[in-house]
Amino acid sequence: MTTTADIVLVPGAVPLGDWRAIYFGAGAVLDPACLPAVEASAATVAAIIAAGAPVYGINTGFGKLASVRIADADLATLQRNIVLSHAAGVGDALPVNVVRLVMALKLASLAQGASGIRPSTLDHLGACLARGLTPVIPGQGSVGASGDLAPLAHLAAVLIGTGEAELGGERLPAAAALARIGLQPIELGPKEGLALLNGTQVSTALALAGLFETERVFAAALVTGALSTDAAKGSDGPFDDRIQQLRRHPGQIAVAAALRQLMAGSAIRRSHLVGDARVQDPYCLRCQPQVMGACLDLLRQAAETLGREANAVSDNPLVFPATGEVISGGNFHAEPVAFAADMIALALCEIGSIAERRIAMLVDPALSGLPAFLTPKPGLNSGFMIPQVTAAALVSENKQRAYPASVDSIPTSANQEDHVSMATHGARRLLGMGANTANVIGIELLAAAQGCDFHQPLASGAALERVRALLRAEVPTLADDRHFAPDMARATALVVSGAVAAAAGTAALAGTAVTI
Repeated sequence: MTTTADIVLVPGAVPLGDWRAIYFGAGAVLDPACLPAVEASAATVAAIIAAGAPVYGINTGFGKLASVRIADADLATLQRNIVLSHAAGVGDALPVNVVRLVMALKLASLAQGASGIRPSTLDHLGACLARGLTPVIPGQGSVGASGDLAPLAHLAAVLIGTGEAELGGERLPAAAALARIGLQPIELGPKEGLALLNGTQVSTALALAGLFETERVFAAALVTGALSTDAAKGSDGPFDDRIQQLRRHPGQIAVAAALRQLMAGSAIRRSHLVGDARVQDPYCLRCQPQVMGACLDLLRQAAETLGREANAVSDNPLVFPATGEVISGGNFHAEPVAFAADMIALALCEIGSIAERRIAMLVDPALSGLPAFLTPKPGLNSGFMIPQVTAAALVSENKQRAYPASVDSIPTSANQEDHVSMATHGARRLLGMGANTANVIGIELLAAAQGCDFHQPLASGAALERVRALLRAEVPTLADDRHFAPDMARATALVVSGAVAAAAGTAALAGTAVTI
């Protein structure tokens, strides 16, 4: 049943913000205006079967077996067999919110009337999504070409009563889960199994999930970067708009503007405008507009690509009811998604890398002018010594993961599929990389706030003081050593939830949104 929280999916025209809302928990239903196109597509498939001509994907084998003609009496078995044989994924199950996004993406793609699927089958998938049933999909087994075959086969298997599904936090056999929400397993019609299996919806959902998580980490990193600059009594001169305009990159201009706004009104900054012997700050402070701005430009490019892909029809072959044709092509090849995922990975790596350098700078008294390791009693206390080591470990792990997945390829299906994108595992790594980066930013939040504490009674500007108040409500100033992991977990939770950026205020971060 549609509620006010449901997103109405207009196939081919869903804004990126709607996909974000679905990922973070909104419901999704199809716009009923798509029904005539779906019916026309299904009727085209029925007419082809009635005519008896062999057409790939409808009454032939698949892949290397495309030349094998399948009798009409075996067409239902053909579709069932392709689902069962292709449900060969391994590894940990994808998160439920990612699978919900996969289902919504698949619904919107199939509903464009180019896939030959029947309205009843589409309704079945939509009902599963609306009633909270999510297929258990192993995360490994797709090379990102011919679609995300193995993971999407696990989705399709649940519709026919095979495999496992999650319902209300409980993992159940598919048939039992369907019965619990008042549905029966369906029998797939001609072309339907292939339509469900083909497509880039798993790799796209994973890349979108990575993008949406990165948005919050990026915004928080701008805030913690400004707070670190204040803690180190750094200069806001490098953020002057005139410098950025001469470079001309939109991301750099936007990031510098945000940093200026975040530091506006800082009494800490005013206190060293006269008499500070330092001529220039380290790059981790001074070059934030250049580094974070480049990340912003990269993330925006990835968002544009994924926005298109999310609205695409990417199965094969495709049905064109206006002419009665079914044309085989290669829309299932996920190269655009692979490139977008690689761009997000590079940005995540750099966001964490420059933040870790700021943490390292703050704990070094020779660079920061603050007490060693940000503790009032160094020696007796270790202070932030090991949190910086943890940040370094996480950054190093992200560097290893950031190697581009899109440059790899391995032939599959007896060389029929001789070039693949590796988009799926390229996108799957993003959630882990995002978690690593969020932890680094959480550590920086603690370190920067601790550094500013040493400047009291001087305060930062209003935006940064709101952020410090948010943190201090959860984590008190570090006087003597205590169990550090809970502090880090609380700070990271503020980053991941978006609370850090919200506390800084939309005005301070205006212009730095990755997507709108």
